[in-house]
This record gives sequence, structure tokens and C-alpha cells, in this order.
Amino acid sequence: MANYSYDEAGNMAAYFLLTFLSIILIPLTISSLSPSRKPRGKSGCQCRACAEQTENIRRREGGSVLSPKLRPKTFILAAGWALVAYLTYKAVTAEVENKVYDPFEILGLGSGVDLKAIKSHYKKLSKKFHPDKVKLGVNETMEMVEAKFVEITKAYKSLTDETIRKNWELYGHPDGRQEVSMGIALPKWIVESGNNIWVLGAYGLLFGGALPALVGRWWFGNRDKTKDGVKARSAEVFFKTLQEESSIDDVVAGFVKAFEWERPKATVSKRESEVDDLEQQIKERLNGKWTELSKLADAMPGEHETRRRAFILLYAHLLRIPIRNASLRQEQADLLLQTPTLLNSMLNISVSRNWLQPTLSVMRLHAYLAQAILPGQDHLRLAQFPDVSPDEAATLAPPEGANTDAVTELIETLEQRSDVRASEVRKAAQRWGRVELVDAALRVFGERCITPQAYINIVLKLRLSPPGAPHANGDAQTDGRSEEQREEEFLAGKTDMEDLPGDDGVSYAHAPYWPAHRKPSWWAVMSDARSNKIMIAPMKISDIPMGPQYRMYRQQFQGPPQSGLNRWRLHLISDTFIGEELVHDMEWKVEDPSVVNVVEMESEDEISEPEEDSLAGQMALMRGGSVKRQEDGSDDESTTDDDRDEDAESSSSSDSD
Repeated sequence: MANYSYDEAGNMAAYFLLTFLSIILIPLTISSLSPSRKPRGKSGCQCRACAEQTENIRRREGGSVLSPKLRPKTFILAAGWALVAYLTYKAVTAEVENKVYDPFEILGLGSGVDLKAIKSHYKKLSKKFHPDKVKLGVNETMEMVEAKFVEITKAYKSLTDETIRKNWELYGHPDGRQEVSMGIALPKWIVESGNNIWVLGAYGLLFGGALPALVGRWWFGNRDKTKDGVKARSAEVFFKTLQEESSIDDVVAGFVKAFEWERPKATVSKRESEVDDLEQQIKERLNGKWTELSKLADAMPGEHETRRRAFILLYAHLLRIPIRNASLRQEQADLLLQTPTLLNSMLNISVSRNWLQPTLSVMRLHAYLAQAILPGQDHLRLAQFPDVSPDEAATLAPPEGANTDAVTELIETLEQRSDVRASEVRKAAQRWGRVELVDAALRVFGERCITPQAYINIVLKLRLSPPGAPHANGDAQTDGRSEEQREEEFLAGKTDMEDLPGDDGVSYAHAPYWPAHRKPSWWAVMSDARSNKIMIAPMKISDIPMGPQYRMYRQQFQGPPQSGLNRWRLHLISDTFIGEELVHDMEWKVEDPSVVNVVEMESEDEISEPEEDSLAGQMALMRGGSVKRQEDGSDDESTTDDDRDEDAESSSSSDSD
């Protein structure tokens, strides 16, 4: 019968915990030590302002050697590895109790020694360890000496006595069959009756309190959020504040209200002096407009302090007002990094109502926040470039309606003045996100025309053409395929973006005021040119290659149920670069199916008409069908000499008569 025993020393429990901790800590440590992803090659902006911002991001996210960034994850890893070190030391220093019985080892002999050598060696050991002859050492007792002598005697008999040797060979022990002892990897104190109340209490707290609380927090926390990742109260505010004619200021005021629920921990009992200083600077720069904006956002002093605080930090960023306090600067960065999620939620609400104007305003607001420029101030777009202030950008901007490239003109102006900023502006312009529409078309795979309720693909061919770059005609396609073959293969695939070998799209955009690395994207919005309503959900586009090679993108939708002419308008909006928008009118027609079938049948009949003198042609004539007629004179050419002789004979006989 097996005898179960608990691991009183905790050795087996140490091995179990070491295995369990290693499975968790090793992948977690590797993921923590792996460096953050960097731009591919030189695809990011190389200007000095972006390089400084990249270094600031690295210091803020990773810390430094003297001042490391300590996160809760860091403390968890440190505690875990400290526990691993303790358990490893305990396992290494533990005494092994389940040792295999080996009489040769006990006697100090090698295996295979003959019987004579065993007897001789035993006599020497018996004289040395006999209790009557041994002198006790400092730390030795008589019981220890007697146990050692008994162990030597048993080992000697297991090698010389036939019965005892047989027990050792069969059962591994000179005394015969022993009880099987199986250890359980639990310390004995866990199952002792005196500790039952404490063990049961710990289990009750863990499974009856902590686990239900954790699951409940996860469950009710998810119910409190929408699928876009924002609070339900925030989505409710967006739904109420957005109107069909909402301007960009209305959009800003609407999404700022959400910070009251999105950032409840930012509430303070008293207003900080620097927040008041920031508000005063904002008032001076915006004159009387700040009071109007505060009323629009319900962010007046003394009311909704969290919302007002977020509103001030947001406009301090848009006006590029420096913040001295490090904690307040970090709070502003966290707030800005939260804005894309809120704006995407607001965008989905606007798109669900098919409203074009607020949808475009939300999309444009992404770029204003990325470049730290006041919303709606497109005449300040040159302030996106390095070391160009908003005031200077207003004076350098070309007149409205002028047919000139503002960026190219800016670079030329700075170079004429021998301004040191010219090289930095040129670096930013070389990787600028100016999109070029090579072609835009609507296609139905495998069909020559569009019929009602067909699945239509909007195919866009796009590339980036930086300011001042020569216009690229055509496409640098060198794999031997024609454009038509390339388009057919793309439509036959399953991806919404064409795969290109050696893609060199922009990885990180020029955004020196955004508190994180930013990958540029564009929205493609299709609206009705007459009603200004959104026709289908916007398509998000990224990784547009820098010219001359274009990339194809597509979006599929089901066509209208009736035939007719449609006039749509394509809007390409950047989420990073201000003023880099493109509008393209598209006219397409849904054909009547009956007309399409008749035309196809006629074309098929023209192709399949048989020859008149063929068997198929004779059968078609018998059915009353049409055939291809032979040309005149073909019979005369095929007349033989025999036929001419017969004609001559018939004519001569008629003369004789």
C-alpha cells in the first residue's frame, strides 16, 4: 500500500513554482526588453525637430540609465525574479532524500569488485567504525556512530549473503520489499489541522472575493464602454452635440466634454497656478474668442473642472504654449494620445447619419492636433514645417486662389534669404504626405458594365508626390504585366490593399508636436455631389508609396437597385498633414439589365455566324437564321475544264438543231 507524504521541506513545491514562474516571467521579460519598432530605413522625417521629438519620446517612454522608467510591470518582474532566485537557492541546497540504495557506494568500492576484496575492505571499515573502538568527535554522538556501523554491515551482507543480495537485486533494498512513499508538492503546514481556518480563509478570500471582484470589474467595465472603446456617457454626448451643420469648433467643444468621464482621475480639489497661467495666455492670444469657446464646451471656471482643465491643456497644445511643470506636461501628452479614440467614436456617429460636413470636420481635426495648429486656420499650414511660427506662416502664405505651390515657394524664399531653416524645411518636404490620385474607377469583377445591386469595387490608384518633385507619368512597373492585367489580379484577390515588392511607404510622419510616433493615414470618403450626403462608409488608407510607383486600394459595396446616372465626389483627407486634401468628381452609370443582355446577345451572334457553304451554315439557312455570304465570283474561279467542255458541247448541239 502506498504511503502518501507531504513535502515538509518544500523541495517539490519549489520545483513546481519555478516551472510555473518561468512560463510567465520569461516571455514577459523578453517583451519588456525588446526595443520599440523604429522607422524602416530612412522612411521617416529626418528634420531636426522630428529627431528631437523622437529623443523626447524615447526618454519619456523608456527613461534613462540614471533615471529609469519604473512602471507597475517593472515591479512585478522584479518581485517575480526575486522569488525565482530564492526558490532556485532552496532547490539547489536541499538534501536529496530519495537516494537509490547502492552498497558499493556505502562501502566505498567500485562496482564489480570480487568477494575477496569486499571481505578485506569490510574488515578495515569494521575496525574503523566499530562503536567500541571509535573515538567520538566534536559533533558526533554514539547513535550516529552505531547507525554508520549498521549501514556498513547491511551493505556488506547485501553483497555476501545470498538471501540479502537477492532482496537487494529484486527490491532495491537488503530488507526486502519496502513501503512506496509518494510525495505531494505541498508543505505540511497547509494541511495541518491547526492551520485549517487560515487556509480556508485564504481560499475564501481568493475564490469568493478577489476572483468575483476581478471578473465583475471586467464585465461591468466593458458594459460601460462602447465598441469604440469610449465611455457610454461620452458617446451619448457625441450623439447629442453633433448636428448636420456642425462646424469644426462645435466638434472640438463636443469631444472635449467627453473628458469629464474619460479622465475622472484628473479631477483636482483646487486649481493649479500654472493652469490659470495657461488660460491667461490663451485668452491673450485668442482675444474674446476664448470666452465663446468655453461657453460652447461648458468649460467655464467653477463648473466641470475636469473638462475645463482638459480644454485648457488642449488649446495650450494647439497654440504651442510651452508648459514648465513636468507632471502637467505628462498629463497633456496623455490627453492628446487619448484624442484619436474619442474622435474615431465621434466619426462613427457622424457617418452613421450620413452627414458629410461634421464627418470632414472630425477627420481634419486629427491633422490640426497632430501639427498643433488652431482648427480651421488653413492659412497657417506652412507652420507645420520646422521653425516656422504661425505668425510667420500667415505672412508667407500665398494669396488665396493663387496657382502656386506654397511649400516650394517657401523653400525658395528661405534659400533666397540664405536662411538656415531652408535645409530643414526641405528635409521635411522630401517626405511630405501630398497624395496624388493616378486614377479612380468603379469596377465589377468579371463584368464590362455595372448592373443594379451588383457588388462594385471602388479602385483607387495612389502615390505620394512631395512638393517640388517632378510629376511622374505612368507607373514604374517592371514585372511585364500590363495595367489591365495588374488590376484584374488585384480584383481577383482578397486584400483591400495591393502588395508591392520593396514598399517604401512613409513609416513615421513629420509631426514634431505630437507626443508619440505617428504613422500617416488618409480617409477616402464618397459623397453625393448633389445632396452632400455620405454614400458609403469611409475607407482608411495607409502605406501609400512615394512615387513614381502607385498602389491600388479598393472598397466594395453593393450598387443601387435601380439603373441611372450617379454623380459622386471623392474626398481624400489626411489625418496628419493640414491642407493636403484632394477632391475628385466621379460620374458612373448603372445599366438596365435587359439592354445589357440584348447587346451581349447581338455581339455573341455576330461573332458566331457560320459560313454559308458549311454544314452549320446550311442548317442555319434551313432554320431561317443568318449566315456569312460568300464573295461574288468565287464559283467562276472554281470552274474546272470539264465543265467548260460540257458547256461547249451543249452549245454546238443547239446550233446543229
